[in-house]
Amino acid sequence: MPAPAWTVGVDVGGSKTALCVAAFPDCRVVRREILKTPSGAASGAAFLDDVCRHVQALLDRTAAEGTPCRAIGVSLCELVDLAGRVGSAHRVHWRGLPVRDRFAAMVPAVVEADVRAAALAEARFGAGRTYGQFLYLNVGTGISSCWVKDGVPHAGARGHALALASSPISMPCPHCGKLAAYILEDVAGGAALAARYAALGGPAVASAEDVIAAAAGGEDVARRVVERATHALGVSLGLAVNLLDPEAIVVGGGLGAAEGPYWEWLVAATREHIWSDDARTLTICRAAFGGDSGLLGAAASAWFA
Repeated sequence: MPAPAWTVGVDVGGSKTALCVAAFPDCRVVRREILKTPSGAASGAAFLDDVCRHVQALLDRTAAEGTPCRAIGVSLCELVDLAGRVGSAHRVHWRGLPVRDRFAAMVPAVVEADVRAAALAEARFGAGRTYGQFLYLNVGTGISSCWVKDGVPHAGARGHALALASSPISMPCPHCGKLAAYILEDVAGGAALAARYAALGGPAVASAEDVIAAAAGGEDVARRVVERATHALGVSLGLAVNLLDPEAIVVGGGLGAAEGPYWEWLVAATREHIWSDDARTLTICRAAFGGDSGLLGAAASAWFA
């Protein structure tokens, strides 16, 4: 383990960005801020400037208090390659920008995919620390996954081994023959739950958490939306188990902490689609840090670097 230190963590999500000062080896948040993640391609450079200003303010404050931060870890809900370069612009438009260099101009910096950062936190400090190998699933605005072995998140040959939910599944309708293409994130992601609920007559202002709460309360439209989402996610998780045969699945992200029918239906659908009788009984548990896994993982990646 590295020497005890404080680091800055930045977790850039699809709807919000969290910043923290974290203490290690405690893996404990000392200070926290929340920013809104803007949408639109034109917002990328300005948003990077804004985040850098907030990080510099955190660094200045901790230094003035006598506990300077040693490094910065940034986790991002996009493809991030092995050199820390951003490789997609699905929700955050930092592709082509010198992201790591901007943060490294302040103190040493690491840029990582959010799901790998979250998996690192759970592997070293959280729900995955007792497993030699496990699958980490992040369910929030988007959906991504990470295979972890011996405490190390698997990045793949290019750093892009995370995109569980963006490949379309095309099937012709057995009745009319029309080709229907579904993307898992558009059915089971947080934004999808709210959008589908509104399309079926629910309040347009509802969040994914509102839809899940309504389903838990027995509201019919919400139940249908959540049942379809958890079934689709369970099918994909079952396939991942069939491919990787992990010891456990650790589920994090904002929706990963959901209680009640959402969790029960997700677990049941996953087990239903696992081929092996032995694997079907594997542990499926929530992340120890809940929605903070990515934030603490960003800070931890800086500490371990």
